[in-house]
Amino acid sequence: MNKIFPQGDSDDSAAGTNALPRGEGAQTCVTLTNRTGFLCHDQRSCIPASRVCDGVRTCAHGEDEDETMCRDMPQSLPSFLVARCGDPSFWIYSDQKCDGTNNCGDCSDELSPVTTCPPCGPGWWRCPSTVFGYCGCIPRSLCRDHTQHCSDWSDEYSCPGP
Repeated sequence: MNKIFPQGDSDDSAAGTNALPRGEGAQTCVTLTNRTGFLCHDQRSCIPASRVCDGVRTCAHGEDEDETMCRDMPQSLPSFLVARCGDPSFWIYSDQKCDGTNNCGDCSDELSPVTTCPPCGPGWWRCPSTVFGYCGCIPRSLCRDHTQHCSDWSDEYSCPGP
């Protein structure tokens, strides 16, 4: 079941307050994968934040591709959909924070002090990564594959594998 957080119920901007210009209708929700989402007008469909303004109408009535909302991104997006990178001139969708992937290019979406993420998930191995696409964890599928992915080689000698 998706969790719904209507605009205006909280002082927290991550919960959608002042989300759209003039406060029009945007609601945040939590997707089935426990990520920030956008609640479609049917009040049932919760789509991942990164599916908003992507050129594909995901909500039944197309509200995720609303011209006003998509016109001047990220300024025109509801604030709960946007996460700033270490360099504030760069941004990502909020559901891309703490997903194990270096979306900002400087790992600020995965590592402190900019972001506080939970420890590596069950399918991940914590190590100082040498792969630009990852920050502090690599997918376990990369362990014991005869290729160095961690600067300390722990992916080849310590990681139990997938």
